[in-house]
Order: sequence, then C-alpha cells, then structure tokens
Amino acid sequence: MTDEHAGRRLMDAGGVASAEMRLVGGIVGKINREERIFLAGIPTRGVALAARVARALRERGIDSGLGTVDISMHRDDLGLREGVSALRGTELPLDLERWTVVLIDDVQHTGRTARAAIEAVLAFGRPRRILYGVLADRGGRELPLCPDATGTVLKVEDHARVRVRLTEVDGDEGIFAS
Repeated sequence: MTDEHAGRRLMDAGGVASAEMRLVGGIVGKINREERIFLAGIPTRGVALAARVARALRERGIDSGLGTVDISMHRDDLGLREGVSALRGTELPLDLERWTVVLIDDVQHTGRTARAAIEAVLAFGRPRRILYGVLADRGGRELPLCPDATGTVLKVEDHARVRVRLTEVDGDEGIFAS
C-alpha cells in the first residue's frame, strides 16, 4: 500500500521499531521476573505485535506464553457495525489464575477494544492481573481505560482514522492517519 492510499504517514518503519522497543521497556517496567507472563494479542495486528514483544522479552531473559484473545463477541457495538467480524478463537492458559496476562494491541483510541478484551479474558477465568500494552495511543477515550505500556503517543484529529501497518500482516511498516 502506498502512502497516498494509506493516508498521511505519521511514522515510518524505523519509528515503528523504536515505538515497539518503548512498548517492551514499558512492559518490563510493570512486571517482575517471578511472574508468569502471558502475552495475548488482540487480532489482527496485536497478534503480530505480541509475537514481536515475546521475542524482545526473550532477548532480555524473560520468558512468556503467547496467544490471542478474540473480542468479537464482547464488543459493545455489535448492532452498530456493518457485518460481524469473523471469530478468530482465543488461546489462553487453562490455569489462568497463575498468570499475568498482558493484552497487546496496535492502537488505543476509545477504550472500547480494551474493555472487550478484558471481558473476553475474564470469560475464561481470573488471571493474577491484566496489563494492557499498545504500540500507539491516539487519545480520544470514551471509557476510563489507559494502557499500562505505550510505544508512542500520537497527536491526530478526533475524526482521523489511524492505521498501523506491519510487515507480517501488510507487507510493509508504518503508521498512517486518514
């Protein structure tokens, strides 16, 4: 996808890599080495980001589990959206109460995705605690949910749509606003 189709480029691949390292550093600052960490990516790009975070944590000597959390049936806008998202499945540990679950997503905006992800995790059990990490925080909360770890804070108009592109999903990297 070229810049003209994606919108205004806010960050290139190098910027995404730097934001990713800040996200990892923020997560490391919120956990202790005795905790059992499970990274749960929120589809679609949160899953790719969670895999990247897991690799970066492993390089720092921190092991983590890795899975996904499907929020499709926990959204509060099901009746307002055109079509229904395909169910993707959730992969969480069976002994959830022994884990700190770190939800990973690409962009934080209203807080509604975070709320849905928390509900999806709690439908499976009660983890030791839940943290929330995002690559980009664009502001505009409608719910009082803020990330525990953030790669970058974006300044965009309220009506703008922010899109993260990752190599694993999109073939290229960047953050765009349209």
